[in-house]
Amino acid sequence: MALEQTYPEIRSAVSALCAQFPGEYWRKLDEDRAYPTAFVQALTAAGYLATLIPQEYGGAGLPLGAGCAVLEEVHRSGGNGAACHAQMYTMGTLLRHGSDEQKQRYLPAIASGELRLQAFGVTEPGSGTDTSRIRTNARRDGEHYVVNGQKVFISRAEHSDLMILLVRTTPREQCAKHTDGMSVLLVDMREAVGNGLSITSIDTMMNHASTALFFDDLRVPVRNLIGVEGQGFRCILDGMNAERILIAAECIGDARWFIAKASDYARERNVFDRPIGANQGIQFPLARAYAQTEAAALMVQQAADLYDAGRPTGSQANMAKLLASEAAWFAADTCIQTFGGYGFATEYDVERKFRETRLYQVAPISTNLILSHIATRELDLPRSF
Repeated sequence: MALEQTYPEIRSAVSALCAQFPGEYWRKLDEDRAYPTAFVQALTAAGYLATLIPQEYGGAGLPLGAGCAVLEEVHRSGGNGAACHAQMYTMGTLLRHGSDEQKQRYLPAIASGELRLQAFGVTEPGSGTDTSRIRTNARRDGEHYVVNGQKVFISRAEHSDLMILLVRTTPREQCAKHTDGMSVLLVDMREAVGNGLSITSIDTMMNHASTALFFDDLRVPVRNLIGVEGQGFRCILDGMNAERILIAAECIGDARWFIAKASDYARERNVFDRPIGANQGIQFPLARAYAQTEAAALMVQQAADLYDAGRPTGSQANMAKLLASEAAWFAADTCIQTFGGYGFATEYDVERKFRETRLYQVAPISTNLILSHIATRELDLPRSF
């Protein structure tokens, strides 16, 4: 028996919505490298992208666990939430650290769908996941910050009106701690593009609308500073932890999709005059994938509960993402093995989902860095860097 599902009404409604966007829809987008505009509009109209926005700003005011349920069901239905999931995890930074004026100015329009907050500008070519070494800088000039630098692998920038941007306002070598001196700016992309911000597409193995961003004296109003100047890393952590938990939920959805897809095929596919699912060589890997997925789902649920309770959740968010991404990848590999040659045929959607779920052992944080975090924070082992 599967783990009892949280938010069953939300899950059922999201599943029904996703049924309007079957595999053919996603395959066509993949072929054309196109953005799923109709799907995002449908999720927005149904209120799911405003799940975490408080009711006073037009959202549902639900906890992160509800967002997890939404994104898990999107992936469990065969879709992909990467086109819009950033709107949920960027809320962690804006909701917990934004000023009342910023919330009043942006959240109602985000909740209604008038504005999209889909871009999260952190990663850079020279720093990778060592966020403290970012070089994109912002210097104060009157009532504006002037931003220069570069970001890379920033998804959805071409389909977003707003971006949460991490910059250095004080050089790293001048800070007492390497995580000091960074600040968070809310960038209005509608004004920025062509006025100090240029965007270049990056083709990747999955259709995630990935881009490189170039900043050349981009002026951002000081009133768009989120939180306190120089303490942006603390602000961004709320977004990062939410991101890891939500993406872990997506991985659980992927894993459950792969297991269901493979199990259905194993019951129907006959070789040597019997279903291939009667063979332990097929049964055992699927059973192991199921067990790993259900265990990882418990970790995701615990991490979401801690986050919603306002408690420290760094290790739990990391462990949830680690276990869920590995469960999804094992389920994906098992699914392809079950399908055999047909697993590589695009019409079954297995190869598309296989490519998509592989990303999550690398992003938004790599498996090795998660293991390093656990080793140093939970096991009190010395740092290697």
